[in-house]
Amino acid sequence: MKYFLSCDWGTSSFRLRLAETDSLHIIAEERSGAGIAGTYQQWQQTTLPREEFFAAIINRQIDELEGRTGIPLQDVPVVLSGMASSSIGMIELPYKALPFHLGGTGLGVHTFQRFIIVSGASNGHDVMRGEETKVVGCHTLLPDVDEEQWLLLPGTHPKHIVVHNKQAVRFQTFMTGEFFDLLSTHSILAASVGAEGTLEDSLACFTEGVRAGWSDNLLHAAFMVRTNQVLKKMPAAHNRSYLSGLLIGAELKAVPADVEVFLVAGPQHARLYTAACEALEIKVAKVIDGDEALVRGQREVVLRTIRERNDMRYNSGVNDT
Repeated sequence: MKYFLSCDWGTSSFRLRLAETDSLHIIAEERSGAGIAGTYQQWQQTTLPREEFFAAIINRQIDELEGRTGIPLQDVPVVLSGMASSSIGMIELPYKALPFHLGGTGLGVHTFQRFIIVSGASNGHDVMRGEETKVVGCHTLLPDVDEEQWLLLPGTHPKHIVVHNKQAVRFQTFMTGEFFDLLSTHSILAASVGAEGTLEDSLACFTEGVRAGWSDNLLHAAFMVRTNQVLKKMPAAHNRSYLSGLLIGAELKAVPADVEVFLVAGPQHARLYTAACEALEIKVAKVIDGDEALVRGQREVVLRTIRERNDMRYNSGVNDT
């Protein structure tokens, strides 16, 4: 298998990448705002089978990639993780119970035509969809040690995932990103924060927020965003960084003392969380690019699915010769 197609289909966005299997080099990609939520609403207005409706949308994007690259893609497998397996996705798959191995075994996978859809995971009281595939992608990027490893995956709903003996054994979800959006746009604090600036310009205010979020009562500390503006203690753009730091600091309370963390994130979140960890003296053992982790994880799922399919054919006496 020379190529595979990596589909990252979120609630409000769509991203399809053509990747070389061996090198993971991204040859080309398609992006759009056609997220899962809007696609599901469109499907509800039709009488078409759900999987076929979603597949048709992806196939149109694949045709665009084929036209741009000149590479025949009709038989190239497509792997989807995250919201594609949710209640508003291509098909709803049940969460698989922890633990699951970083090699991908233990995750649920559903195949339809050439599409390979990965289920989410649950620990019985918390759930994730998409992050489990990124964790699988960290398989060869984490050191082979006996002790637990703590992975931080920032985002709208950040995850702290604990890995032990190459298995994901427990995790927690935080509302950090969503709380930031709610407080900065729909609360009394909205008038106290300005447009986003650079971390370098407001690092001191960000760090002050991180330490306050880690040490203070969050409900009280959040009101300090208001008093920072009313008492003219900091500019609005810096106050925005203070609020961001405040929420990240509160989240990082969950990291045990003397634990080093592996940060799985894109560039923006990597900068913020690295600065926050430095302020709290949390050692960042390694920063792993979140997109790379996702594509690596999806490759593991594709290869494992194909191996299992070939094993089934062999065991049943079916061959292609």
